[in-house]
Amino acid sequence: MALSENIPSVVLRQAKRVNFPAPTDSNSPAFWDGDTLYVFNSAGHPYRSWGKSVFELSRAESVEFDNEVNGGRWIESVLLDEKGLLYGWYHHEPLGLCPGTTLTAPKIGAAVSHDKGATWHDLGFVLEARPGTLRCDAKNGYFAGGHGDFCVMLDENSLYLYFFFGNYAGEPSEQGVAAARMLWSDRDSPAGKVWKWHNGEWNEPGLGGAVTPFFPVFTAWEREDCDAFWGPSVHWNTHLKRYVMLLNRAKGAGWIQEGVYVSYSESLEDPTSWTAPQKILDGGAWYPQVIGIGEGLRGTDKLAGQCARFFMSGVSEYEIVFEGA
Repeated sequence: MALSENIPSVVLRQAKRVNFPAPTDSNSPAFWDGDTLYVFNSAGHPYRSWGKSVFELSRAESVEFDNEVNGGRWIESVLLDEKGLLYGWYHHEPLGLCPGTTLTAPKIGAAVSHDKGATWHDLGFVLEARPGTLRCDAKNGYFAGGHGDFCVMLDENSLYLYFFFGNYAGEPSEQGVAAARMLWSDRDSPAGKVWKWHNGEWNEPGLGGAVTPFFPVFTAWEREDCDAFWGPSVHWNTHLKRYVMLLNRAKGAGWIQEGVYVSYSESLEDPTSWTAPQKILDGGAWYPQVIGIGEGLRGTDKLAGQCARFFMSGVSEYEIVFEGA
């Protein structure tokens, strides 16, 4: 918590409304290829749009996978490598886990694209909750366990890829916003190569291992009065010279949106370095994130400067301004 003596502040400034081109029910990743910005929006299935900026995006087109899954898929993060291959990570909600209910337990998978995200080759699941944690009596309205609602960030040395995700499974002490990582060099064969952060070490397998949340729940997810942070979205802020995480806070069945929060860290490697979340907006909508703009910066959901567009559920009616450093 080294930043505690110098916590930045955030101002939300009203701006002309901008809508993503497709329905949005997750984090919406973006990347640049030359002078073209590509954006993915998902609401059970991903769509891709592109343009000269976030203000000039085309009509969205459905993407294609080379396999089928039993349930929906949401692309929540993408990264373009130096060879022009696009790697993506998706949130999957399997059907039929709790017969007689709509409850599911998400897991996180990986994919790669050779055509800038129009088509995808599925690389398999990389993050899944430990066995025996499904709670079909959960009262939150959506999840009976699982891992999901995530983002990924590549460290500054391109050594590790870090996952920040919601853990909805296990004992209350295990639930909350958690972290995992894998070597970036393992991206073409990622299954079994991801390791979760647990008890201060990156030592638990991504598929079925235990986690220690760095933002634990206030009240367990299976309860009707659940109270927890979820849906982290992380970017590197060039003005603050630190990482910024935006979070939702759910409070009550149906994931009632209590507010949007912000946290800061100078290190992806140490999950305990994230500052205590501070509220920046009462209520609001799910999936707060930024798209960097201006200052000569070709920003994305992972890169922004002092001023960026602030999106919630695919709609931006504010600029977000970061002050202090």
